[in-house]
Amino acid sequence: MSLIFLFIDGVGLGEEGEANPFSRLSYPGFEKMAAGQSFTKDADEIIKNNHVFKQIDAVLGVEGLPQSGTGQTTLFSGENAAKKIGKHFGPFPHSGIKHLLTEQSLFSKAKRLGKKCGFINAYPDIFFEKAQKKNRWSCTTLMTKSAEIPLHTAEDVKNKKALTAGITQQAWRDHLNIDVPRISPENATDRLLNQSEYYDVLLYEYYLTDKAGHSQEHEKASNYLKTYDRFLNKLIKESPNDTTIILSSDHGNIEDLSVKTHTLNEVPLFVKGPGAAGFSNMGSIEELTPGILELLKKN
Repeated sequence: MSLIFLFIDGVGLGEEGEANPFSRLSYPGFEKMAAGQSFTKDADEIIKNNHVFKQIDAVLGVEGLPQSGTGQTTLFSGENAAKKIGKHFGPFPHSGIKHLLTEQSLFSKAKRLGKKCGFINAYPDIFFEKAQKKNRWSCTTLMTKSAEIPLHTAEDVKNKKALTAGITQQAWRDHLNIDVPRISPENATDRLLNQSEYYDVLLYEYYLTDKAGHSQEHEKASNYLKTYDRFLNKLIKESPNDTTIILSSDHGNIEDLSVKTHTLNEVPLFVKGPGAAGFSNMGSIEELTPGILELLKKN
């Protein structure tokens, strides 16, 4: 059995209304997660042996709006990072919680179980130059590096072994002048599924949803969501029966474009596949990594 972990940044379950992009247009992939319901806080939870959809807490019992540094560290370590430093913090991990990513992350713990982990996102040369110069890494890249898993580069994209943050590779062509072809979201799904065969756990991060939420631009939000929805829709329809897909977020944002900040909304937990039942009682992003590790121990 392989496990695909989809981390989508800044997506909560919000109120119906004009400020919520999920209310303005239909997104079949997101609606499939909720078994055909609208992707809002009105959606009922789904608890089946091979399909779980719930709304889970990302505030973590700490006052204020949740942030990416503490939210993602919690998501990828199973420890309440915000409570450990007494505040929400981001976008990068606070010095007081970096050890949770360097020593106690999902990847580090899974590798100790003898599992092979991968992070399919690739990064251009300019990212490595800036990150190394400032010694400032995102939660996902810090976790990956610390687990001694190589980060993917443009060569891996060209060799169809990795995905860009924008899925279609168009931004690398237009803004970075990197010679890679444009691909469809469905082609990206095929690449993810092909690569998942080589790993026990394969992670993909999509952060443009959070970027769109901060912009408060409906057109930008719609474009990013449409791209991801096509990618997600094919993945849900065509994932093998022995593959478990898990999707969650670090905090709300894009679901309420009336504000440019993050939100207090709960975030989605979607699990499809043979491991879904083990996630049916979860109520917080803090429980994701422990749940994944329990699933890995059984397989």
